[in-house]
Amino acid sequence: MGTFRTIAAAASAFAMLAGAPQAALAETPADAAQAENLRKLDIMLMVTSLRCRKGAHDFQADYNDFSAKRLTIMKGAYATLKNGHVKRLGERGAKREMDKISVGMANQYGLGHPWLQCDQLKQVTRDLASNGGQAELVLAAEHLLSPARPAQFAMVD
Repeated sequence: MGTFRTIAAAASAFAMLAGAPQAALAETPADAAQAENLRKLDIMLMVTSLRCRKGAHDFQADYNDFSAKRLTIMKGAYATLKNGHVKRLGERGAKREMDKISVGMANQYGLGHPWLQCDQLKQVTRDLASNGGQAELVLAAEHLLSPARPAQFAMVD
């Protein structure tokens, strides 16, 4: 079972237990955190796809497919995140905060993902493009953005 399939199975179980919504993100503190993770997931995949583009496991086309298929979810996450910053910091402050997130993610993943290689990122990106809904993306983001491989996935290759 691939990494994403394991994540997707856990997300499905979590969604059934928690009654996770599949609709657009609402503006609540928990959803703001989810929106930030979704934004970071998108940036991480974009940055790592650029890093891997010269190797045998170029996945820029897979990232572009992910981006196109998940556009509505990612736009909703961006809007939720930005609107929260606008309410707290005003328009200029929100722009700075959004830039900080983007630059921070680019710096963090510019040298690669801490525990996934290009071939694994390629497969995860393909799976994320085609499988699951918003709840699964949120859970996948939580796991994929971890600085170390989550313990429950340590044995998954």
